[in-house]
Amino acid sequence: MSPERKKLILALAVIFAVNIFIIALAQRASAELYKKGSGGSVVSEIQTRLKNWGYYNGDVDGVYGSQTEKAVRWFQQKNGLNVDGQVGDQTLAALGMSVSGESSGGSGGSGSLDLLARLISAEARGEPYEGQVAVGAVVLNRVGHPSFPNSVAEVIYQPGAFSCLDDGQFDEPVAESAYRAAQDAVNGWDPSYGAIYYFNPSTATSKWIWSRPLIVNIGKHRFCS
Repeated sequence: MSPERKKLILALAVIFAVNIFIIALAQRASAELYKKGSGGSVVSEIQTRLKNWGYYNGDVDGVYGSQTEKAVRWFQQKNGLNVDGQVGDQTLAALGMSVSGESSGGSGGSGSLDLLARLISAEARGEPYEGQVAVGAVVLNRVGHPSFPNSVAEVIYQPGAFSCLDDGQFDEPVAESAYRAAQDAVNGWDPSYGAIYYFNPSTATSKWIWSRPLIVNIGKHRFCS
């Protein structure tokens, strides 16, 4: 085989290897691209963050539809991103989510932990630490209960579920203890003993909530089944 032919074969082999590498990168990138037609817990988290910041008014349902695409475009425009209505690495980063998709709407993702901590801080600020963990446990108990949505984001944003979303407390700075309480709840500590409701007897106005069977009192909250 002539030296020229060897060089040609080597060059072709290099080109082939480079093409394989590019294809692999493209496949990896496409796996981290969320667009119209996508679904799942990461989409729920995208919707949750857009909704929390006023870009999205639809349901947190984990379905990337026209409303979600429109909200993403608005978010991208406001944040100097490429406006294509698709959530790739740059848009995920701007949303404060992991580009590996770890920030999910389930019970274990970092985004869910942040949401849970924010809710605990808003609902149980000033309560004993055990009571803060118990509030987080109630959210997680609802995720696993057939009568409630099946993700942390959807449980928290379920209309009328938590008063802090209506009175502005949810947007207040998050207490450091709330992050620890959220992590303890995710790790399995449940001082509420399986409760799916809680309320403050001194402020509750609903007669129905008083009908729920009491499990335990912690601080100012009654935790019920």
